[in-house]
Amino acid sequence: MWPIGFAIGVACLLLGLVISWIVAVIGAVLAVLFGLLWARDVTRDVRGDVPEVEPETRTVADEAAPAGPAPDQPLPAYPRSKFLEASLIGLSAALGGVLTLPVLGFMVLPSFTDVEETDVDLGPIDNFPEGQYVIATYLANPEQGEVTRRTVFVRRNEVEGNADPSFTILYSRCVHLGCPVQPNGPIDEDGKKEVNGVELREVLAQSFGCPCHGGLYDSEGNRTAGPPVRSLDRYSFSISPPWRKRVYFDPEYGGTD
Repeated sequence: MWPIGFAIGVACLLLGLVISWIVAVIGAVLAVLFGLLWARDVTRDVRGDVPEVEPETRTVADEAAPAGPAPDQPLPAYPRSKFLEASLIGLSAALGGVLTLPVLGFMVLPSFTDVEETDVDLGPIDNFPEGQYVIATYLANPEQGEVTRRTVFVRRNEVEGNADPSFTILYSRCVHLGCPVQPNGPIDEDGKKEVNGVELREVLAQSFGCPCHGGLYDSEGNRTAGPPVRSLDRYSFSISPPWRKRVYFDPEYGGTD
């Protein structure tokens, strides 16, 4: 049972790194617990009591040596099967570490890496009609080309009176497995604009959907159906002084706040 429990713990740990830290902690506890029990069970025969050895005695020269051969005493030995079993476990652990550590690095390290990026200029505030989403695509690193292209959904929220303008900016990656989320609504391809290298297209998006695994989000980016466990990530934004009225957003999104 110990290897099965250890495998289940590792699977929960890897799955938890994607969906929930609570699941990851439970998986880590299971993996450590069953791993220790497995190691204890495998080394049970080796950890036996050391046999007591009688002190060496020598016969006196004037005493006659006993006739006949000395009785055979079994010596402590390490069976070949145990050696092969321990070697197989060690190689499997090393192979698992080689395969698992790079995956964990790609999944976990970006969350703890402080990547400095410049704000993205979306142009005048008049480019964004109130209450309507605009698809903004841009190159995060123009030197690397299309591989760095990003897409966000920008909506200028409706406000009353003289309140400051407010924006909702959603990242287009599904929180399930990172597939591109699509707006559910017609896109105005004829009214496409380009501002400072950012392509803007208006869209009547009533909701957002992931075509890969059926994830569905409402117009605020909240999860409504499918495998995603939370809402879409949001970007922070800033607006320049009134005499310019230009909109910027920080390309390093910070959760769902």
